[in-house]
Amino acid sequence: MLRRLEEELLAPETRSSPDKLADLLADDFIEFGRSGHVYDKRQTIEALAGEAGGPEAAARTAARFHVNELAEGVVLLTYRSARHEAGSATHALRSSIWAWREGRWQMVFHQGTPTNTSGGD
Repeated sequence: MLRRLEEELLAPETRSSPDKLADLLADDFIEFGRSGHVYDKRQTIEALAGEAGGPEAAARTAARFHVNELAEGVVLLTYRSARHEAGSATHALRSSIWAWREGRWQMVFHQGTPTNTSGGD
């Protein structure tokens, strides 16, 4: 379930939909971006709405998912991501904390850390 939600956040149709993002991100959401910037929910929704969409948009993929339950209703999901564009890819290690709130999972924290490779640690 959480893997599906995480992959949904990589999809252009979700990234460009403020309503979908508002449902998936908790009101107290914080992101430490791979750029080093810190974003709240509003800033994240605005930034994703500004991404180029359509068929020329960068494809995003994720692999090597791992789930750790931190507490009842709180889960840490880690994985590797790749952003494919113009014949090359940039990779990042990703971590998200999801919390079960009001009858659904919402992301409360996300961090992306750039890495030079798609492989080993």
